[in-house]
Amino acid sequence: MDTKQHFKFTTGVLFYPVLFVLIIWLIFWFEVRFGYNFSKYGIYPQSLKGLRGIIFSPFVHGSITHIYHNTVPLFVLSMALFYFYRSIAWKILFLGILISGFLTWCIGRPSYHIGASGLIYVLVSFTFFKGVFAKHFRLIALSLLVVFLYGSMIWYTMPIEQGISWEGHLSGLITGFIFALFFRKSIAKPKKYRWEQPDYNEDDDPFLKHFDKDGNFIEIIEPEMEQEQPSVHYIYKKNNSKE
Repeated sequence: MDTKQHFKFTTGVLFYPVLFVLIIWLIFWFEVRFGYNFSKYGIYPQSLKGLRGIIFSPFVHGSITHIYHNTVPLFVLSMALFYFYRSIAWKILFLGILISGFLTWCIGRPSYHIGASGLIYVLVSFTFFKGVFAKHFRLIALSLLVVFLYGSMIWYTMPIEQGISWEGHLSGLITGFIFALFFRKSIAKPKKYRWEQPDYNEDDDPFLKHFDKDGNFIEIIEPEMEQEQPSVHYIYKKNNSKE
């Protein structure tokens, strides 16, 4: 990957997550600044009018705390999605919003369900299970990192706290798992280092020759070279004196 391609790739990884988060904050600012309440555009289960919330609900939040707790993991997880699974990132985002929203519409309580938390659970679930299915140590490491950062979110897929759409969280978790199975063959192939290549022979590695099997450094003493005799230049002066 040359410099131009690397810059384009890095820009894409950062640009889309930042744009998504920026749109969410702009909508929230518009509500606060002009006194609107877009909660009615959330998902209202088992009603035809509530179907519009499948599209609009991820962009609507009820408070500054709500939007803050959603946008931070949304930014981190979407950036990881575009970095490791760029070829299917847009499919995961769009289908994740649609399918998790529809499942919420099917199983949710008769109330407005708003926020991007359903999509966040899609990304958490997909990233974790995809790394496990890929059986690649870097992607597994990413899965473990997701568990470390957001593993406690699993509790909110159950009705343990009033006022939280556990139905949306559960729908996102199920959707992400389905995506990990469906896109199982679309496994990212990170660039392999030299020692990961199948034809690699550590006996030919000049660096490893400086270490023994226990990892101890071996000092290699170069054989002494015979010192060359310095060249001597003789200067003959003509003796012009008379004897």
